[in-house]
Amino acid sequence: MIPKLSKKEYIKIYTNLIKIRRFEERAAQLYGLGHIGGFCHLYIGQEAVVVGVLMTINKNDSVVTTYRDHGHMIARGLDPKRIMAELTGRSTGYSKGKGGSMHMFSKENNFYGGHGIVGAQVPIGTGVAFAHKYFNDGNICRTYIGDGAMNSGQVFESFNLASLWELPVLYIIENNKYGMGTSVNRASAGSDLFKRGEPFGIPGNIVDGMNVFKVREAAYKAGKHVRDKKGPYILEVQTYRYRGHSMSDPAKYRTKEELEKYKTKDPIQIAYEQIIKKKMASKKELEKINKLVIKEIKEAADYALESPFPEDSDLYTDVYV
Repeated sequence: MIPKLSKKEYIKIYTNLIKIRRFEERAAQLYGLGHIGGFCHLYIGQEAVVVGVLMTINKNDSVVTTYRDHGHMIARGLDPKRIMAELTGRSTGYSKGKGGSMHMFSKENNFYGGHGIVGAQVPIGTGVAFAHKYFNDGNICRTYIGDGAMNSGQVFESFNLASLWELPVLYIIENNKYGMGTSVNRASAGSDLFKRGEPFGIPGNIVDGMNVFKVREAAYKAGKHVRDKKGPYILEVQTYRYRGHSMSDPAKYRTKEELEKYKTKDPIQIAYEQIIKKKMASKKELEKINKLVIKEIKEAADYALESPFPEDSDLYTDVYV
C-alpha cells in the first residue's frame, strides 16, 4: 500500500519542482554571463523524475547520478548556495570549486556524484549497493542512467553482477528521448529500455516521467522490491529536456512542434493543477512559494559570486584520498 501524501508533502513536492526550475534558469543566466565555465547540463523539464523518486528515499540511502546533477542535489535537500558556488568554481562549493557542474559530491548526504563519463556512474552505484549489502545496513542505492548510456558495456556488466549477487540497487533510466543530439530511436534497437535487464533476471517497469505523482508511486513500488532484498530493479522514467544537451547545444536536431508538445505536459503545471484540484493549497499560496524560491535562488547566486576561488596551493589537494 503506497502511503498517502500529506498536505506538507504536496507542498514539498511543488517547492522542490519550482526550486530546481528556478535554480537551473539562474544557472543558465550565470553561464551566459561567463560566471560558469566548462560544461553545464540543465535539468529543465525533467524535474518530476528526481522529485518523485526522492520522495520515497530513506535518509541513509545512497544516490549516484550522471553529469545532469544539480536537480538531484536540490531534491536530496542539499544547499542551493553551495551547489551554485560549485557551479561557479568557488571554494565554498560542495567539491571545493574543483568539480564544477558535472562532479558534485556530498558524502555526508550519501550523494556520490555527479559523473562526467557516460555510464561510468553505473558500476560505481553497483559498488555502493555492494557495500550496503556487505555491511547489512538496510539501505539501498539509487543509480540514475541516461538513455544515451544504455548501450554501454559497463552498464550490462553492472546488471550482471547486481543480479548475480542480489544487490540492493534501484537503477533509474532517465529517458529524455535524446543521447546528446541523437534520438533514442536511432541509437537503441528495440523499445522499452528497462527490458535490457530481463536477460539478467532483473524486473522493471516504465512510468510517465512528466507526472511527479506517478513517478512517486512507481518509485515506491520499485524501492520496496529492492529494500525487501529481492535484488535489483530497473525503473524507466520517460521524460523530456526542454533545453539542449548542454548549454553549448542549440538543439537543432528536434522540431519546434515536438518541443511545444512536451511543454503542454510541463511537470510543474501538472503538479500545480493536482494540488489545486485536491485543495492542498490555494493559487495564492503556490504563488507565494514561487516568490520565496526566486528570492532563495537569487541569494544562492549572490553567495556564489561573493565567495572566493580556491587558492593556488589547493590545486593538488583532494586529488586522491
